[in-house]
Amino acid sequence: MRLWSIHPSYLDSKGIVALWREGLLARKVLRGETRGYTNHPQLTRFKEAHVPLSAIDAYLAEIVREATVRGYSFDISKIDAGAIHPKLTVTTGQITYEREHLAQKLLTRDPNRLLSLERVLVPHPLFSVTEGEVESWERR
Repeated sequence: MRLWSIHPSYLDSKGIVALWREGLLARKVLRGETRGYTNHPQLTRFKEAHVPLSAIDAYLAEIVREATVRGYSFDISKIDAGAIHPKLTVTTGQITYEREHLAQKLLTRDPNRLLSLERVLVPHPLFSVTEGEVESWERR
């Protein structure tokens, strides 16, 4: 499971589809509707959010917006698309780590997208960036 901190516009087609599916799985975990993945480290920041379900829904709503721009039709009825949640934080180190991680994936999946990848990536709109190392929940 990878719940990217970077803006979904950087992801290739496989990446954004996987993010949608993994985000819906994360939503099920947060709702207590699955036994698996309950302790997955990628869920830590959503579990610690003020209202975890609103946080994941706000996160997924942005994924739907990006998918729509690309001409995909993700089923928005699976989430509360109007969910509002205060911003969560993400560190500069995490953004840098995710850029490198994505670059490795794009190297084989979409080299043209890799060539246009910015040096410094903006975060997903749910996150505000603070100085710091890679997040403690990240598995490297």
